[in-house]
Amino acid sequence: MNFRRIASLLAWLLFGVIAYSTLSPIGMRPHIGTWVHVERFGAFGLLGFLFMIGYPGRLPFVVAIVLGTAVGFELLQMLSMDRHARLGDLAVKLAGGACGIAAGWLMARRLPRINQNSNYPG
Repeated sequence: MNFRRIASLLAWLLFGVIAYSTLSPIGMRPHIGTWVHVERFGAFGLLGFLFMIGYPGRLPFVVAIVLGTAVGFELLQMLSMDRHARLGDLAVKLAGGACGIAAGWLMARRLPRINQNSNYPG
């Protein structure tokens, strides 16, 4: 199993965790104890990074899935009685996703060079 396949698997698993965290009742929402905006930014940043590493040649797909997920999940919160959609929350998620995609894009550009030199004995 190569690095890109692992990254794509982790990206889809994180997608499921974010879906659960975003759409579950507020009392069941997991949190790590920091500011909620840090959690949102970090989760979508990691999601964007993992998707970009997992699908390096598919930037439009990655942008659509990561940023579309942020918008879609925020809108779906309007269907829940105890959750609410806020523009500020969406902005943090979009910023995190965009930063993660950018970091993943830069890393994916470097991976072919790193992989070429992996057989170097020195």
